[in-house]
Amino acid sequence: MGKAKNNKFKRPQFNSAGLPVNPAREELEVEEDEDRCPAGELLEKLQSPNADVREYACASISRVVQTSQSIPGFLQRDAVRRLGPMLLDQSLAVRETATGALRNLSACGGHEVCEDMVKHDVMTPLTALLRECCAGFEASTVPMKEPRNTVEGVANEAVNLLWNLCESSSQALSLFNKSGLLDVVVQCVERHPHNTELAVVAAHCLHTVTEDNLELLGSINSSVLGALESVMLSTQKDMAHTLLRTLAAGTLWNMKSNLPAGSQAQTLNALVAVLGQTLELDAGGLIPELRRAEEARHLSGPLASTSPVTSGGKKEQELAAGGLEEEDMEEGAEHKSNGMAARHVDTDFSDLLPRDKAELREAIALLTAQQTSLEIIVNMCCSDDPSDDEWEEGSSSDESEMGPDSLCEGLSSLLSPLCLSAEIHSALTNHSIPQKVLKKTQFPSTEAMNVCLQNAAWKCLVKRMQRVQHRALTCLNNILSAMDADSLGGDAALQAAALHLSSLVFGAAEIPKDEEFLEAVTSAMRSLLQMIASKNIPQCMSPQQLMSLCEAATRCEGVSVRVNALAILGITGSTLAKEKNTAETLQMIGSALLHVASKDVNLVVNGEALDALFDVFADGAEAEKAAKSIGLLGALRALQPVFKAKIRKEGKGKYSPEQLCVLDNIKVNLRRFIGYLETVVKK
Repeated sequence: MGKAKNNKFKRPQFNSAGLPVNPAREELEVEEDEDRCPAGELLEKLQSPNADVREYACASISRVVQTSQSIPGFLQRDAVRRLGPMLLDQSLAVRETATGALRNLSACGGHEVCEDMVKHDVMTPLTALLRECCAGFEASTVPMKEPRNTVEGVANEAVNLLWNLCESSSQALSLFNKSGLLDVVVQCVERHPHNTELAVVAAHCLHTVTEDNLELLGSINSSVLGALESVMLSTQKDMAHTLLRTLAAGTLWNMKSNLPAGSQAQTLNALVAVLGQTLELDAGGLIPELRRAEEARHLSGPLASTSPVTSGGKKEQELAAGGLEEEDMEEGAEHKSNGMAARHVDTDFSDLLPRDKAELREAIALLTAQQTSLEIIVNMCCSDDPSDDEWEEGSSSDESEMGPDSLCEGLSSLLSPLCLSAEIHSALTNHSIPQKVLKKTQFPSTEAMNVCLQNAAWKCLVKRMQRVQHRALTCLNNILSAMDADSLGGDAALQAAALHLSSLVFGAAEIPKDEEFLEAVTSAMRSLLQMIASKNIPQCMSPQQLMSLCEAATRCEGVSVRVNALAILGITGSTLAKEKNTAETLQMIGSALLHVASKDVNLVVNGEALDALFDVFADGAEAEKAAKSIGLLGALRALQPVFKAKIRKEGKGKYSPEQLCVLDNIKVNLRRFIGYLETVVKK
């Protein structure tokens, strides 16, 4: 992380209900509708000698900048430089609210605002603030019953701000590396016995800054590794600690090259064990239990609380307008999928929830932990993307003098099957990770969905639960690409998995339209059907299901969904071509593939359809009969010049070198395949 990131939308920090009531409010001379407060007036109040005025001004700015159209007015008035000194104000309350204001500015302003904040030197006072906070931790060695305006409360805001900046700005990440902030964040993680909330935020930050950060890895020492291993060994059963252990495991995975050789296998096994324990938790059963516990607690009294969640270091907040909106809960973290980066907006709102929402906090922590665990396993089963340098070296010759085969000669190693190290393979199988991942693809349960849909505050969990399923499907896809059939349980297990994936797609009255789900499930089906075909295991989808999947996929805007559906048609068709009395089904498949090859607007999709046609009609009496029935030879002859022209006109500038290489290869194979069909016709 840290390179060209999408910006996380963070939890809003302050609202009118949560602001302190103090007599200095009149001194501010702000209109009753505070949304109309001019940026200049609020920034001027930062210079007030009255700490209450400065605090209220910071809190007002924090709230106002949640409206994106207000942000330019603050930036034009040099808000970052004027708020910066407030991070080191003599008043802890001012420090906390000022840091919260900058945090919201970074979260709501997006990537460019984060870069601008770093350019205006926000990292200097932020670094000093974090060091002062850590120096003051020892004065607070017991859990705080009243978290307002504590050193740890300030640290919580500061680490959240740091996390935002490092997620969105490569310059912030570079300054993090050079400023020695690693030890500071680790120190915040180590506060978990006293302040779980701060520790979890710090662990999120650490997990972010250690991903693909070679510069930082040189600073990793035994103390850092020991602190993370200690967190992984914690035994607290609450969901916040489950999330904390999962993040620690992910951070150790990011640091795997720094693990001592003698203990590397042991540490990898331990971190996979943590991931497995997280996935073992039955969220489908626990979420309804937590909701029932919340209802029972409310019946027994509004102040009762039996939840073990720790919430130190933050002002008490109240949700505005009756709950979090569904669209605000778009979850995610950057993760890899077969070498491709997938990025989603991350919004962990859990620290905004009122303190009477302890059970909902637990549920959010559980789902975040399971999603994170799945993302880590995705990366474990994923080869690295080829670097730009590798592509430049591979493309340095004059391509006009190279045939497509020679152009792609260096590509085979990049596209070869993934290969897991013996240690990782052993750890994944020893802890039954493939089976646990497959089980998560069955989530969310109907009961959990119903419970959440019946309550406005809990409705925010619906997308989180769906996201866990999507990550599980992506994870299953990578596991299928990286492990052999025996490691996955053998033929029977593969066929059962195929039936399960088919039920996810075809179980409802119509195929789901959610594109993220379709991309994840079709990727997994493609990998699984390919493995099944290679083992000569009977396919599980009917021709009607195949056609309905293809039809649904062609309506998707996402290229990857269309490509996956075409590949599934190709895999299934090539299997059917070896069987008897399948010509009619092959005609149906061939007609569908021809339509996409000629009509889809995307060249990659055209190429995938042609590739699938080559597979389906490559051999066999049934394939020959079907090819003649649909006039395949004539159709491909007509399509050939059109396909070549599209590559020539649209290729460069619109498609990547890898895509162009594959398309050139398909162009050559199309010529050869037409030649093959011509010999078939002459028989």
